[in-house]
Amino acid sequence: MKDGDILKRAADVLRIEADGIISIVDRLDDNFIQAVQLLRECRGKVVVTGMGKSGLICRKIAATLASTGTPSFFLHSGDGMHGDLGMVMKGDAILAVSNSGETDEILKLLPHFKLNNLRLIVITGNVDSTLAKAADVVLNVAVKEEACPLGLAPTASTTAALAMGDALAVVLLEEKGFKAEDFALRHPGGILGRKLLLRVEDLMHHGDQLPLVCHDTPMQEALFEITSKRLGVTGVTDGKGDLVGIITDGDLRRGLQTHGDGIFHKRADEIMTAKPRTIEKDILAAQALATMEGNLPRPITSLFVLEHGSAKPIGIIHLHDILKAGI
Repeated sequence: MKDGDILKRAADVLRIEADGIISIVDRLDDNFIQAVQLLRECRGKVVVTGMGKSGLICRKIAATLASTGTPSFFLHSGDGMHGDLGMVMKGDAILAVSNSGETDEILKLLPHFKLNNLRLIVITGNVDSTLAKAADVVLNVAVKEEACPLGLAPTASTTAALAMGDALAVVLLEEKGFKAEDFALRHPGGILGRKLLLRVEDLMHHGDQLPLVCHDTPMQEALFEITSKRLGVTGVTDGKGDLVGIITDGDLRRGLQTHGDGIFHKRADEIMTAKPRTIEKDILAAQALATMEGNLPRPITSLFVLEHGSAKPIGIIHLHDILKAGI
């Protein structure tokens, strides 16, 4: 094949698969609503079962359901006949995927499903099949053609089934009021989990690590506080311990340009920047990062942390701490 032919064939494949998904949009009806209601009301787990390429699609559907608030697992239909049916319990719901609706391994599981009064949703391209007739709800994902030129390899049909599974998972997610924080709880090891779980109090410096001086502290001592705590900043408090300002490396440079060596005869409140940006400890660390980067035209590198409803500093979070945490 010439280069142009290769690209044309690839475009044809994508177009056929896209058309397959679009074609099932017009078939969404009360059956889809019933499927959502059935899965929402399920008090056990959703068991997604299939064989071959459909089985691979089932694995993805089960994983998506599980990660979005619907307990689910994949059951290989063949293995189900050899002991794995022990994982299926009363109260579970079955989601079976078979393009033909005549997959022998799935059909052999039907008596077990019926014996345990398990509700059955079928995703199929053949609504007149044996499997479809045994179902409580049938979702029609028939496609006009496969992208395979031989019409043999499942391509458009598996794409349509996968898309239908995603539609179920997303609608269920919204029906259950599933939030980003819930998603993060199921992904604690990933970047998303860290963004949605880590809060300011998890990363902030506190106690002896917190750089603070009183408003009347001589600048020589304030400089020592900045350098010894190694955060490039110190907070300035008033007589009540409330945060009234900060002194940064930038404040020191500007103070030296204005006062020269005379800066060391100044007090902290004469050099500080008043009314600094602050944050509370229960705010997401990702939001703290957004606050730092959004402080235009001069982004800031640290935020003092205040107790809720108070002006008293309890910690400080630095840009480097957030980036080191992988946020």
